[in-house]
Amino acid sequence: MSPSALVVGEALIDEVVDGDRVHRHPGGSPANVALGLARLGVPTVFHTAVGGDADGKLIEQHLNDSGVTLTRGSVTDARTSKAIATLATDGSATYQFTVSWAPAELDDVGSPTLIHTGSLGAFLRPGAKVTKAILRRGKNLGALITLDPNIRTSLLPDTESTRASFEELVQFAHLVKLSDEDAGYLYPGTTTEDLLDSLVAGGAGVAVITRGGEGAYLASGGDRISIPAVKTLIVDTVGAGDSFMAAVIWSLAFTSDGWDGTPVSAERLTAVGTTAAHAAAITVSRPGADLPHPSDLQTGTLKV
Repeated sequence: MSPSALVVGEALIDEVVDGDRVHRHPGGSPANVALGLARLGVPTVFHTAVGGDADGKLIEQHLNDSGVTLTRGSVTDARTSKAIATLATDGSATYQFTVSWAPAELDDVGSPTLIHTGSLGAFLRPGAKVTKAILRRGKNLGALITLDPNIRTSLLPDTESTRASFEELVQFAHLVKLSDEDAGYLYPGTTTEDLLDSLVAGGAGVAVITRGGEGAYLASGGDRISIPAVKTLIVDTVGAGDSFMAAVIWSLAFTSDGWDGTPVSAERLTAVGTTAAHAAAITVSRPGADLPHPSDLQTGTLKV
């Protein structure tokens, strides 16, 4: 059985407002992770819900161009979702959404090495039930499960309900990544160290909390490490966390060492985090969620 990934979640059009300019790019956190994995050489299938409209066709072509295969049933009768990202002077983004998440059931998940989900695809009703069922079936078949909540508070229910959904999904996961914003929303007042300890104690082989320009913390077993951000000229931050996530998944599960979902050594954790930080830096140095290829990671060329 050759290594492969199944990604489940939303795909949408990002309209990036930068002053008086508007740029339109295919996006959505799970779609970005799928694209990132495919660009890194992982055979990737994506289960999503896009319309048969022009935006949906743009997304499908964008993903296909990087080697992502959409499942049958991913094209629906609904309109393709959209996110409007308004950039601040420091490159950070705030979002407004016109989104629905009502994917078709996926009766056959295949036999992927790994299943990834996150963001609206993991939480937004009614499709969250479909996502959870896929994770359950996949884990029963022996797939690794990875999760990035990437929470969009304006589209989700109250904090307690979102936290309960997150904790239910964590029970499936071998790898969990949160941003510091996710962590602050779900567990206000909890320190990074305590949250990482909790995730690892709950069964995650690897847990990650990213901190934007401050780098990231990674935990596995009894090891806790800090990875600094790679300095680069920031064009925009759209897709940075997704690029980090795709690179972590690739480094852990799809390189020569492989991964069985259990804790890894501090040395390997450092190597994984360093690769992911480099991938994120490449993405923020480009407009839109333009995730790296292996050649980008090997050359190490960045604008500073």
